[in-house]
Amino acid sequence: MTTVTTADKEIFARRESEARSYCRSFDTVFTKASGSIMTDAEGHEYIDFLAGCSSLNYGHNDPDMKQALIEHISNDGIAHGLDMYTETKSAFLQSFEDNILKPRGMDHKVMMVGPTGTNAVEAAMKLARKVTGRTNIISFTNGFHGMTLGALAATGNEGKRGGAGMDLHGVTRMPYEGAFGDDVDTLSIIEQMLDNPSSGIDAPAAFILEPVQGEGGLNAASKEWIEGIGRLAKKHGALLILDDIQAGIGRTGTFFSFEEMDVEPDLVPMAKSLSGMGLPFAALLVRPQHDVWKPAEHNGTFRGNTHAFVTARVAIEKFWADDAFQKEIETKSAILSEAMHEMAKEIPGAKIKGRGMMMGVDVGSGDLAGDICAEAFRNGLIIETSGAHDEVVKVLAPLTTPVETFRKGLKILLEAAAKQNQMQIAAE
Repeated sequence: MTTVTTADKEIFARRESEARSYCRSFDTVFTKASGSIMTDAEGHEYIDFLAGCSSLNYGHNDPDMKQALIEHISNDGIAHGLDMYTETKSAFLQSFEDNILKPRGMDHKVMMVGPTGTNAVEAAMKLARKVTGRTNIISFTNGFHGMTLGALAATGNEGKRGGAGMDLHGVTRMPYEGAFGDDVDTLSIIEQMLDNPSSGIDAPAAFILEPVQGEGGLNAASKEWIEGIGRLAKKHGALLILDDIQAGIGRTGTFFSFEEMDVEPDLVPMAKSLSGMGLPFAALLVRPQHDVWKPAEHNGTFRGNTHAFVTARVAIEKFWADDAFQKEIETKSAILSEAMHEMAKEIPGAKIKGRGMMMGVDVGSGDLAGDICAEAFRNGLIIETSGAHDEVVKVLAPLTTPVETFRKGLKILLEAAAKQNQMQIAAE
């Protein structure tokens, strides 16, 4: 097996931009991956609890998706088709309609956008403004929606916003559920602000929110709160944008993170695991009455990744044609919940965050959370942090992770948390 020497690794520091980030936490060179296991150049194996930041919900290199893609390429299938009609796009759309939209009573159109989530968010914000004739978008504290300027305006993180190099406009920030503590009803505050003609809040074109805030610290809004935001959107003539880029595609237990809620989103940005295999692919679901674009009014050279159509169709038909996979996620979510409660008990003041297979523990300190993740990596587990201060240890394991492997990874995490917590106590 070819190994990467120290000299070879220096190419990253010498030539890759300082914007690189994940590699700073995982200082090794990965060479292959299968299922929930990544292998580095020295042959060390790591259990993956990051999963491409939820871009690999079905694991690395699913054999059925891989075979379908190999066959497509080998048969000179279309590699790039702009937004022309192709056989692969037709097959994907038909499968998505039959297995995802119709069973959930959804009649949304599928808008192909640029290849990443921020492109879907940009399209949603532009379309909401076009439909309503308004400019103001209401977003929420701790929200993350992308790094291009419109999506970044709706993002809360100070460090990310600081990279814009200019003022960010067109967004009013409101408090997410729990932003001021469990005793403060933020929904009531938002309603009072919008009902008051002297509040200074311009009539909104849309509300944009994540049902579970992935980068913001795994804050999971309740069914009642999200339904309340939906009612406020209707009351004030605004569109409801539910950003399901990280929380969707089974991550919280169902294909969409809002399925068990009495809410009808007007626009749903999707990306990350939509392709099934980690290929760049983003789309915006649009209720038909809002699909008022003129041809090419919003486009992009890579709108609709043709190779991703192949793998996404396989993913849908393999995992979502019946409820077996959803039941499997439910079982693993219970295992994860039990482990997170065990971890929280070990650390004074720690809190459980998230839901489904999108859970973690707020350990109260970014330093401690970072130390726990670093210790876990030394012992063969890839895991990262999230939250305003990186204080949440965040589990995003592939949903297909075998139970035995999942428990092994959780054991590594629990041992790392116990060790680092004891070291912190000893140092105080």
